[in-house]
Amino acid sequence: VQLVESGGGLVHSGGSRRLSCVASGDSFEDYVVGWFRQAPGKEREGVSCISQRGENIYYSDAVKGLFTIFRDNYKNLVYLEMDKLKPQDTAVYYCASYVDAAPSQCLSILEDEYADWGQGTQVTVSS
Repeated sequence: VQLVESGGGLVHSGGSRRLSCVASGDSFEDYVVGWFRQAPGKEREGVSCISQRGENIYYSDAVKGLFTIFRDNYKNLVYLEMDKLKPQDTAVYYCASYVDAAPSQCLSILEDEYADWGQGTQVTVSS
């Protein structure tokens, strides 16, 4: 599957932003989707994942209660709603996916599990 992110840009501290990830191809409902981010000079980190039909969701401690992930399988879309953004949320945000026939619990987010990656979208939070 091919993934394309959008929605990045410049936002003031405390503001909100919604990122979108659209997938090409069929059977999107068989894919687990995750969001990752990479800040300047730092390693890429997992932010959130959502199971194939959205019943299980994981958030990293850094974004829990601030970010919301949801998906629309009819439109092949996954969203990341980001609220109360802080300058430390500045990063390139990537969506990624992998296919799994069995329902995923999304108990964590491991980069090595993800086979398909988008090109990333830059989010910059100004102080």
